[in-house]
Amino acid sequence: LSQLPGWSVRPDGSIVIATGNDDALGLYRCTPYNSYGTAGESRPTRVLLKDPPAFTVRPKEEYFQEVGRELVIPCAAHGDPPPTITWLKVGSVGKSSAQVDGNSSLVLRPLIKEQHGVWECTATNQVASVTTATSVHVLGTSPHAVTNVSVLPLLLAANISWEPGFDGGYFQRFSVWYTPLARYPPRAHHDWVSLSVPAGAQHLLVENLQPDTSYQFSVLAQNKLGSGPFSQIVTSVPRGFPVTTVPPEPPAMTVHVFLSPPRALTANETVRGVLLRWDPPARASVALSGYALELRQDKGGWEVLERSIPGTDTQVLVPGLIKDAFYEFRLVAFAGSYISDPSNTVNVSTAGMEVYPSRTQLPELLPQPVLAGVIGGICFLSVAVIFSTMAACIMNRRRAARVRKRRQDPPLVFSP
Repeated sequence: LSQLPGWSVRPDGSIVIATGNDDALGLYRCTPYNSYGTAGESRPTRVLLKDPPAFTVRPKEEYFQEVGRELVIPCAAHGDPPPTITWLKVGSVGKSSAQVDGNSSLVLRPLIKEQHGVWECTATNQVASVTTATSVHVLGTSPHAVTNVSVLPLLLAANISWEPGFDGGYFQRFSVWYTPLARYPPRAHHDWVSLSVPAGAQHLLVENLQPDTSYQFSVLAQNKLGSGPFSQIVTSVPRGFPVTTVPPEPPAMTVHVFLSPPRALTANETVRGVLLRWDPPARASVALSGYALELRQDKGGWEVLERSIPGTDTQVLVPGLIKDAFYEFRLVAFAGSYISDPSNTVNVSTAGMEVYPSRTQLPELLPQPVLAGVIGGICFLSVAVIFSTMAACIMNRRRAARVRKRRQDPPLVFSP
């Protein structure tokens, strides 16, 4: 072995070949021995030289494509033995809907919002595995959720910061939502309060908060196509003014709040859309304030469709569904700052169904204040026209009467 550079033997008898080349090819046998001799040599083992995978075609660093269209990303490699090519979306849970063609290229057809992100192409054989990555940007969608939301508690205020998600190819704006948490019941009703964020900013100072009160914060992104999902909820307690004396704390009270999810959610097809019906929560220890309707399309991410359904309603009409698509709907209930678990999920397939018009295309679905204003304006104009016509008729009759009177009166004759 001393004549072969880079070859050595370890204390346990293993042979180490630092650089594999043609000198390493062949059959090898190991013969153990000691002061009493040897029991014989081992069975022969053969050393073969194989090539690890190497990429011959790499994907580009980034791809931009419109939602609903086709995107093909190439990836190819060689090696000995020939490697196997696999594709995986980074951070995905479960099996993705991606397809791989005969050339080992990734085929996304049709491209959907959930396929936005980083994809990895991996080439594997018996020797090694190598990986390359590319970023897919899906254009023409609502924004993605913001990430890394952080809250810095300040004196009677809090500074909220975040990292924007992908904007879907359009300019996006942000709003910060917050609400105080209940400490002692009964308490006044508190809704979520939203604050608009200046364009281009990634942080917002929320002021005039109550000291030593827990608040929940979340961030929502919006563009011209709609709203993205809310970010994760972060809880923080703003600081209060320092005090020199600490009053005794009141006895601790255990607050048990029960808010079960809406029950028996069902979906029925109508001529105007899909009608969803449900039963109110079976258990609610505080007054129910409303519902929020969530949906997802074709197994994508959940998004808020309607967040202001009155608590007295038990049905809602959903128009504007896309033909030949698969939808899932679920409800959550609100009671003050408390949010229930989601209801059961109902599935709606629009395959073979009519394309329902959106709300903005239904004149009968105008908001009641707008409709009342239109009807009131029409009535006012009608009354004004009637009064004008009556006044004109009265004036014409009076003028005709004066003319007839002048004709009937005898002429006045003056004698000298």
